[in-house]
Amino acid sequence: MIEQCDLSERRACRLVGLSRDSWRNPPEVDAMTQELSSKIVEIAHVRRRFGYRRIHDRLRPHFPGVNHKEVYRLYSTASLAVRKRKKAKRPVSERVPLQLASTIKEVTSETRPPVVNAMDGLVACRQSS
Repeated sequence: MIEQCDLSERRACRLVGLSRDSWRNPPEVDAMTQELSSKIVEIAHVRRRFGYRRIHDRLRPHFPGVNHKEVYRLYSTASLAVRKRKKAKRPVSERVPLQLASTIKEVTSETRPPVVNAMDGLVACRQSS
């Protein structure tokens, strides 16, 4: 852009929204990051069900200084992701409508006996006397 439009470095960087320092010193990938990235890809291909968290746990002994955020950044940069499993299709069963109650307070879904409260016994004793 500088050569094509005959602009100064300062003006070209301002138009693009880039700092001049970033233009002069582009980021360099160090050897440890490259090794870490290749190890992440290797583990992800061997263990397909491992996400970045479990891969981070696997890498801890070999790379003690690495944290989960860096592993996530490299994991997503390599466009890795755990594939979601499909839901198991259940056979469609025929629906049965609920039966209407024949008496008041009839509950067909509960099979437990009614709970007897201690106050019920006291009330029954007072009414009989």
